[in-house]
Amino acid sequence: MTFRVSEPSAEHLRALTSGLGAVLAGRRTFEVAHGWGGNHAWGPAFVLTHHVPDGWPRPGSTVHFVTDGVESAVAQARAAAAGRSVAVHGADTIQQCLDAGLLDEINVDVAAVLLGSGVRLFDHLATTPVVLGDPAVTPGVGVTHLRYPVRAA
Repeated sequence: MTFRVSEPSAEHLRALTSGLGAVLAGRRTFEVAHGWGGNHAWGPAFVLTHHVPDGWPRPGSTVHFVTDGVESAVAQARAAAAGRSVAVHGADTIQQCLDAGLLDEINVDVAAVLLGSGVRLFDHLATTPVVLGDPAVTPGVGVTHLRYPVRAA
């Protein structure tokens, strides 16, 4: 997939993706992304789910399914990342990681588009408040990229 962004956004995205070693996502994100064609662009993908979908795992795929909880999924993704960062996709998965104290940073992009549906990113947090540090702010064209460190509880 190719898309065009402003140079500040491109630099921000390159900085984020160049350090990635694995991805953690929920089942809904996996389904919407059609399983990333079997291979996520940012490294091995670990899908947190209750049941492995029919037809998976597939030969040659770097998509792995984790059915024994978020802590196990994070541990497996971190091991696969081999010292690099793990990206977390999907609101439900992000909320589970926040509740378990397993996130170091939250990246939020505020764009000039209003969406009317989907799962709210911070809607069902079990443990609040979650204290965030001062953000790194990258202004782009039509978007502001925010990187917040998550403070330890």
